[in-house]
Parts: sequence; structure tokens; C-alpha cells
Amino acid sequence: MKLFCKKMYLLVSRMPTEYVLMFPGHNQSAITEFFLLGFQALHNSKILLFSSFLAAYILTLTGNLMIMMLVSTTRHLHSPMYFFLSHLSFCDIMLSSTIAPILIQVTLHNGGHFTVTQCLIQFYFFVYSTTSECLLLTVMSYDRYVAVCKPLHYQTIMVFPFCLFLVILSWILAFVITLISTVLLSQLDFCYSGDIDHFFCDYAPIIQLSCSDTTAVQLVILILGTPEVVIETGIIISTYVCIFLAIHRISSTTGQQKAFSTCSSHLAVVCTYFGTLFVIYIFSSDEHSSSTNKIASLIYTVVTPFLNPIIYSLRNQEIKNSVKSFWKKNKTKMLV
Repeated sequence: MKLFCKKMYLLVSRMPTEYVLMFPGHNQSAITEFFLLGFQALHNSKILLFSSFLAAYILTLTGNLMIMMLVSTTRHLHSPMYFFLSHLSFCDIMLSSTIAPILIQVTLHNGGHFTVTQCLIQFYFFVYSTTSECLLLTVMSYDRYVAVCKPLHYQTIMVFPFCLFLVILSWILAFVITLISTVLLSQLDFCYSGDIDHFFCDYAPIIQLSCSDTTAVQLVILILGTPEVVIETGIIISTYVCIFLAIHRISSTTGQQKAFSTCSSHLAVVCTYFGTLFVIYIFSSDEHSSSTNKIASLIYTVVTPFLNPIIYSLRNQEIKNSVKSFWKKNKTKMLV
């Protein structure tokens, strides 16, 4: 019996891949690493791209760390809006640190080899940071709704325990959704070409490289993702409809401008972030080229985390004043 099993194993191991796949009990994984192609078409501009991505990453870390530090150390920034903003900055740091280093490496070397495990780890932190950011932006839209539509009750509604609950709930929901998605993907076998025509390990390229039946995986991820997208979009749209109606009812132009300024920064970030995600994951089709998807992906993985601190800083007088005070204080210390 042992001799028979040994002969069968040798026979199966020497079969071509297309025949081996007929044996459901056999381990179909024929590749152990992926190759990220990055921006092969822009080979001649790789130094410029490398410098741009590196500068954007450094400035992203600097800007978001500055906001987190200002919120934690400045007394008059200890409010719900800035509390949520500090967590949003942490999400941007996580997202940028997940994508940018590998993007820089792939750009400089015209591609890069990464094991399946490394790819899944990047996928996990990518989905965790993006899902958390979407949830936090939704929470921030509710905060702006209360501030504009119910200003007299703002202090009693947006108390710190409630704000902390919303943030913790966002992180936990993101963790659960991401963990389930990553575990499901880790169960797949990969036996096709290991080339990924992208600059990071996204969901669609990983699914396309699998030779397993991905119907159940895609169904579960659809069931998890659809309610999240619908609820988040519904909350954001409904809150801003109420905000615009409330602003329209304000008689003075000065009052309207002041009310709109409290949510203009958040609205700009939401439009940029959610708009790009919808283009890629909701309205995308086979007609979109890989170059178009790469450019759109760059917007929310590199550009948006870089722009968020700038948008909130330029549109927010309190943050500008805090930056000036911080600079003057540290400049005085340095002179002394």
C-alpha cells in the first residue's frame, strides 16, 4: 500500500499543471511569490517618479504627525472635530506607510518580487486603513451635522465618551471586515502567472491570479462590503443635505460663510476620497486600462493622505494659529 501511494505521488507530481488541477485534494499552489510591475511604461521617468513619491511620503508623515501632535498638546484643539481628525491623520499615516515604501521600491527597480504572505500582509493593512478612514469620515460628517444643524445641543450630544465610542467602533468594524477578507484570500491557491500589473497588492489582481474557485470569497466580501458602502454613503449624503438646508435658512451671508467653513474641509476630503474609491471599485469595468486604475489608485493612496493635512490646515484658522504658536514657541527655545 505504501509503495502504491509513493508511485501515485510521483506520478501526480510529474504531471503538467492543467492535469494536476483535476485532483481536488492536491495542493494547487504553483507560485510562492508575486511580481509587482509598477510603472513599466514610464521607465525613462523613474527617477522623477521616485523623487516625487519619496517627497510625498515624507511630507505626508510630517503633515499628519504635526496634526496629531498639535491636537494632543494644544488645549483649545481638545474638541470632537479635532479628536476625529487626529485619528484620520493616523489612518493616513498607516495607509501611506503601507503603500509608499513598496511603491518607491517598485518604481526605482522597475518592479519587485514579493512573497504571497508579504502581499497578503500589505493587503490587510491597506484594507484596514482605507476601511477605517471611510468609517471615520462618516463619523466626522455626523459631527459636522450636529455642529451646524443642532449647535445648541452640540456640547451635550458630542461628549467625549460618545466620541470615543464612535472611534473605537470604527476601528473594530474595520478590523473585523479586513480580517475576514484577508483570511478568505489566504485560503486561495495561486497557479497562474505571478505578475501583478499594479504598484501594490489590491483585491482584484489577487483574485485574478487564483486558480481556486473564488465564487464564495467574492460573495462573502460583497456581503461585507455592500452594506458598509451603502450605510456610509447614505449617512454622508443625508447629513450634508441637512447641512446645506440649514445653511440656506441662515439669513446673513456672513453666517452662511461661517457655517459652511466648518465643514468645507471635510467635504473636500470626502469628495476626493470617496469619489476615487467609487470610480475604481464601484463603477470600474474591463474598459478601464490598467494605467487609468493606477492613476486613480495613486490619488487615494498617495495624493489624498498628502493633501489631507494641507486641506485642514489651509481651511482651518485654529490649526493655522496653533502651528504659528508652536513655531514661535520652539523658535524661542532654540534661540535661548
